[in-house]
Amino acid sequence: MAKAPVLTPRAEDFPRWYQDLINKAELADNGPVRGTMVIRPYGYGLWERMQQDLDARIKETGTQNAYFPLFIPQSYLTREAQHVEGFAPELAVVTHGGGKELEEPVVVRPTSETIVNEYFSKWVQSYRDLPLLINQWANVVRWELRPRLFLRTSEFLWQEGHTAHATREEARDFAARIHEHVYGDFMREVLAMDFVLGRKTARERFAGAINTLTLEGMMGDGKALQLGTSHELGQNFAKAFHTQYLSKEGKQELVWQTSWGSTTRMVGALVMMHGDDNGLRVPPRLAPVQVVVLAIKGDEAVLAKVREIGDRLKAAGVRVQVDDRTDTPFGRRAVDWELKGVPVRVEVGPRDLENGTAMVARRIPGGKEPVAIDSLTALLPTVLEEDQKLLLAQARERRESRTSDVTTIDQAVEAAAAGGWARIPWAALGPEGEAALAEHSVSVRCLVAEDGSVPDADETRGNVAVVARAY
Repeated sequence: MAKAPVLTPRAEDFPRWYQDLINKAELADNGPVRGTMVIRPYGYGLWERMQQDLDARIKETGTQNAYFPLFIPQSYLTREAQHVEGFAPELAVVTHGGGKELEEPVVVRPTSETIVNEYFSKWVQSYRDLPLLINQWANVVRWELRPRLFLRTSEFLWQEGHTAHATREEARDFAARIHEHVYGDFMREVLAMDFVLGRKTARERFAGAINTLTLEGMMGDGKALQLGTSHELGQNFAKAFHTQYLSKEGKQELVWQTSWGSTTRMVGALVMMHGDDNGLRVPPRLAPVQVVVLAIKGDEAVLAKVREIGDRLKAAGVRVQVDDRTDTPFGRRAVDWELKGVPVRVEVGPRDLENGTAMVARRIPGGKEPVAIDSLTALLPTVLEEDQKLLLAQARERRESRTSDVTTIDQAVEAAAAGGWARIPWAALGPEGEAALAEHSVSVRCLVAEDGSVPDADETRGNVAVVARAY
């Protein structure tokens, strides 16, 4: 009788496969309050490496990290009408503290535009104070009715950038720089993620923004997931909070602003874009453990050799872990590392030692082959880079092969229902057609120019709408 698979096959039930993998790869557990999650050490290790790389890229733009309070006076949110209307259904509001009813309810941070502007209005006095570039790493709360670990949780971790500029052009260019050269480069170069860069329609735009730029990725089941967004806020918040500066000409001017963020949703995207029926496949540049060296048996010579290999690889700059837990069956350990998506396993047993070889298993392309132990240090860094590029190529091939160019709404709905994306001229769709798509649980993920570039915020003629079902 055949063994039951470790994970539900993706083709059989993709959502169940996702939940199985989150659990069995030890990424996260459900929290005690509905919609919350406990991120386990391996899952947090992935987030930590994402955070470190992204933080360095953000700082290269001249942005500095700061921190703003978790609790925001409710009155702050009501100052920008569009903003409060957009977030009202998701707010968690505290009405009591210290055993007493609060004089004014406070909102648990859903995003920080309002509280940031309260302080920007104090900190910005003259053109010499601009641009003001601030980022914070924090948690936020948006009450989620249909939670799913990493993808939609009532509390999640993120970074949120907030900037103030002297002109609209400066703000527009900075938002675009974050969109393409911070988020885009990070996701492509480190996460090996394929995506479409575009801008949101008015219907999908961030509440209170005049333009929202987005990165949309295709998951393994053909649905779209928003990977990150960068917003031009115009002067909407500046007007509400009187965030202004004295110009060189001696006039009081309102600032132009941006905000931008990416979240622990990236961990969920990593699972769904790169995972297969055997578990995760972690891009080597991201992986907390790039190579695991396993002792097959508790032979002293074997244990000594796997530790020696580990030391050599570590000295060569490879992130390596030695698994010498020979009191746990080898097969179980191998399956566990495969589930976790470690890019390379180096397996050593007594027979390998006699032959001067180790069995090298590559998680991303699959397959095993014996390799001379003395050549591992030179070979594995090259293998890791090859597999990094392969993951990106596979993700891109999936999106391109499952994207159809269509001319009618019915064709767009059909393409999305079949597990793919559609590209339809915005002129053939328009706001009325976009509303019609929503009746079929299909949405416009973004607008792109005909040549695939990001269109100007004020231009819709000639643009193409990317249409899909989304998470």
